[in-house]
Amino acid sequence: MSKTIAVIPGDGIGPEIMTATLRVLDALDCGLAYDFADAGMVALEKHGDLLPKATLDKIAEHKVALKGPLTTPIGGGFTSINVTLRRHFDLYANVRPAISFPGTKARFENIDIITVRENTEGAYLAEGQSLSEDGQTAVSMIRNTRKGSERIVRYAFELAVRKGRKKVTAVHKANIIKTASGLFLNVAREVAKEYPQIEFNEMIVDNTCMQLVMKPEQFDVIVTTNLFGDILSDLCAGLVGGLGLAPGDNIGEGAAIFEAVHGSAPDIAGKGIANPCALLLAAADMLDHLGMVAKGDKLRAAIRDTMTNDRDSVTPDLGGKGSTESFGEAIAKRVKG
Repeated sequence: MSKTIAVIPGDGIGPEIMTATLRVLDALDCGLAYDFADAGMVALEKHGDLLPKATLDKIAEHKVALKGPLTTPIGGGFTSINVTLRRHFDLYANVRPAISFPGTKARFENIDIITVRENTEGAYLAEGQSLSEDGQTAVSMIRNTRKGSERIVRYAFELAVRKGRKKVTAVHKANIIKTASGLFLNVAREVAKEYPQIEFNEMIVDNTCMQLVMKPEQFDVIVTTNLFGDILSDLCAGLVGGLGLAPGDNIGEGAAIFEAVHGSAPDIAGKGIANPCALLLAAADMLDHLGMVAKGDKLRAAIRDTMTNDRDSVTPDLGGKGSTESFGEAIAKRVKG
């Protein structure tokens, strides 16, 4: 059975890591067909629009997209493309796995934490922002809803059940932000009662940051609101060696977009040294989403095996002497076996 996905190569190093990733997916024999679409600076130059309607239509049609890093120009009133995509398709769950891999410069080993971040409301709403006429006072609104809180917490618990996880930690600041964060925490407590087989824990966000860098092994699945999730997921990426190993899954009822979390790295674009692992791990998550869990696991195992046993093929950021192409090729050979 063939499945078509939308593929957005992106900007900077995006096309290079996408080429390596698609080579590995082809080697896995997943039966995927690719419908390529433009977004970001490439789209602005070609179509006069950072996010053309044709690209949105392709994502809507195929319901699944694999996306490289995109550049939103700084200044000029441009809205973040990623934020626009999340709101357009109501991609309410941002899922960020942080898993230890061999050969990195990480300070920890055996990290396996999934951060589930609410993706569409909270402190990142565009509404309610104002600056006084004298420029002395800025106001920004945090808005959480019962619906938004419930569906993200339920998603986290369902993910825990599906992946055989043991514990969900709800992260909040309800002691200070008593309304917005308090609502989220109360809803989390209510939903947790429906999953007695999963241990439930609640933790204030500042303590969570401290605990993550002291005893990260106590965490399994973290669920939290938009701003806290953005910060904590990057902290977790730091525990395993940085954003070069950080995939991001944006999930909604009608569509899902899988991406490398890191930026477009224009300083190394075209040099052939970009690490494709974040996008490859996002592709593995995409395979899980498409019901090809065994292939997703095989891809992750091939990445781990390559990083352990083929150091010459891995990219310089991981201490190797290889290139984007050699890294991708080494992984592709392993998934074929």
